[in-house]
Amino acid sequence: MTWLSEHLVRHRMLWLAVAVIATVVSYRPAQTLTLDESIESFFSPTDPLLLQYQASKSHFGGDEFVLVAYSPLLAAGETGPVNLTSNAVLNETAAFAEELASVPGVMSASTQHLRKMFRPPEVPQFFLRLPSINDALLDQARGILVGEDPFTHEKTLAIILRLMPADKSPVSRRETVHQLRELATQHQPRTYVAGEPVQVQDMFLYVEQDSWLLGITSTVLLMLVIAMMFRSVRWMILPLLVVHPALLWTKGLLATTGLRLSMVSSMLTSLTTIIGVATVMHIAVEFREARLHHSRVDAFRDVFRKLAVPVFWTIATTAIGFGSLLTSTITPVRSFGLMMLLATMLVAVACLVFLPAGILWGQRDADPREGPSEAKLTRGLERLFDAVTTRRWTTVLLLVALTAFAMIGLKDIRIETDFSQNFRKESPIIEALDYFESRFGGVGTWEVNFSAPQTLDEEYLDRVRSLAKQLRGLEIDASLQEGGGLTKVVDFPDGLDFIPKLRAPTLEDRRTLMQQMQPEFEPSLYDAAAGRMRIILRARERQPAEVKLELIRRVEEMSRQTFPDAEVTGLYVLLANLIQSLLRDQLVSFGLSVVLIVVCVWIPFRRLSWAVIAMFPNVLPTLWLIGGMGWLGLPINIGTAMIASVSLGLTIDSSIHYLAGYQYAIKAGKPHRQALRESSTHIGRALVLSNAALVLGFSVLSLSNFLPLVYFGLLVSFAMLSGLLGNLVLLPCLMLDLDEIEATIEATPET
Repeated sequence: MTWLSEHLVRHRMLWLAVAVIATVVSYRPAQTLTLDESIESFFSPTDPLLLQYQASKSHFGGDEFVLVAYSPLLAAGETGPVNLTSNAVLNETAAFAEELASVPGVMSASTQHLRKMFRPPEVPQFFLRLPSINDALLDQARGILVGEDPFTHEKTLAIILRLMPADKSPVSRRETVHQLRELATQHQPRTYVAGEPVQVQDMFLYVEQDSWLLGITSTVLLMLVIAMMFRSVRWMILPLLVVHPALLWTKGLLATTGLRLSMVSSMLTSLTTIIGVATVMHIAVEFREARLHHSRVDAFRDVFRKLAVPVFWTIATTAIGFGSLLTSTITPVRSFGLMMLLATMLVAVACLVFLPAGILWGQRDADPREGPSEAKLTRGLERLFDAVTTRRWTTVLLLVALTAFAMIGLKDIRIETDFSQNFRKESPIIEALDYFESRFGGVGTWEVNFSAPQTLDEEYLDRVRSLAKQLRGLEIDASLQEGGGLTKVVDFPDGLDFIPKLRAPTLEDRRTLMQQMQPEFEPSLYDAAAGRMRIILRARERQPAEVKLELIRRVEEMSRQTFPDAEVTGLYVLLANLIQSLLRDQLVSFGLSVVLIVVCVWIPFRRLSWAVIAMFPNVLPTLWLIGGMGWLGLPINIGTAMIASVSLGLTIDSSIHYLAGYQYAIKAGKPHRQALRESSTHIGRALVLSNAALVLGFSVLSLSNFLPLVYFGLLVSFAMLSGLLGNLVLLPCLMLDLDEIEATIEATPET
């Protein structure tokens, strides 16, 4: 450490030049880093749900539908309800549908609208105007192309657009959805756009927007906090010299290796800023103390020798918290873990190459100064130490009771499967979802598919009819939620049964006529070559987790009684199981991070008991956090699914600094209790200041439009404060009763 500090002081301008060149070189590739916008990537490649979904897409072309709906207006001079099958309404709908279908990324031939259904060019008009045929078509369209307000009975028309597969579309999904919304905005009367692809694209759009906004906001906020705490422009700028080059290096390396950002990567800038700021704040506090007795250069050397080891291990444990996510089978989780692992380690590199020059630049002194009320903070920490150590067993019992109380809440933890709950209530997608939920029974489109013969016959179709009838009668237990069943069931015989047998006496005749009337109907439900048929289902998206998962289970169970090989799949099913997919390997990640962090605490201090004791103040806050979510009814969502490993990696930093300060005091000849008291006050002050800044930094996430990020910011802030409390209250209580610790420390080689 002595040699390295001398080297950095002597060659600080050289390393600064190297760092600046590396930053400039990284800038261009960093700008090319893109976002992976595939929802399928959130599942393991071998996940049966994903494999079933991919198989269905290959058989039936996928079900990525965008729904566009509006309530047609009465023409001038007309009164009464709108006649949805009048030529004027049908022609206007067809014109609008043609405009929407021309948007790049839409399969124009597969567009569904009412005119195509009621005025197919190949079918005689007199046949379609027969009351029985007209009523049958309207019944078939109800809940798909025709809706109604349950209170005002206002009629609503829908246009259904099928999207091209993402790898075949000339433009991105985001651009397709954007253009569709632009056309909907220009249309009169007011038009709503919804569908699962729209929800997914809105999620990625908000994530990308938030990444930039939250990064800038957290940086500005933290700089203001540092300026207020240390009253120095130099020390306000130094964190920027650490954080932003580290970010550019990280993004440049990721882009160069072909990796892409994931949905959870929007936290990259904020988290890296927070880690870098916390590191610089610890250095600032120690440098300020060292300047009372040393010149700037000697103070830097002293601080480097004192903090190099604990800072390295705090960086390492933080990296382990994120790196443990690499055990996940989920691509976005792994990529998030990798990029945060890389960014955390590069923060340490940036500190080495930027801080020596930044601290020692120029002749003018610009030392960090004591902030307001720091003296009061120190006295408060002294009183806290005296209080908790004097009544340490009472303190420990209270914390144990708090932990037991929190663990009771674990049984009430629930998983959020309502994807719409990821957005704020005032967002356009929620407004559109409410519109479709009330008038069309939701936008949750999914399916049950099963084996089918290559040549259809009435006996097989009767089995399909029987299953469809059972599904239409499916209701979820009323104790869960009223109206939790299926709102629409579309099966292959639906397109055949309303055709009079006098008009088409044989099954093949009816199939031919159906193909003339609705060319897309049969291919979307029956793949003769693959020997598969499906029934398309619709359910409300905005339902509690237990209702949605129970509905999926009941549909699968019921279908397999008729068709044993039946599979339930679709975007609706994937989204309902998304959080469970994310959670499956988080226990492994958390366990791995605990083991590796114990090792990382044990290595520098050479004391296994310290490593084990240090885990208590940091694991307990994780239990309080998760148990508290159960008590408060907060569901586990995309943002909170990985919180255990991440929060542990962040809170353990306080323990390492505390133990390092304690060890330093013991080596200086301080008695055991006095060394603990000094660490609780001197190191504790730095911990309080840095954690306060971190909590403010994480609070910026509450500005996000994507609610999982809001939850993540608030809950990690809670974990940080709980970890701080644990390290200032529980850690000294546990350390106080270690026997013969002074003798052990004296025999321990210098770290």
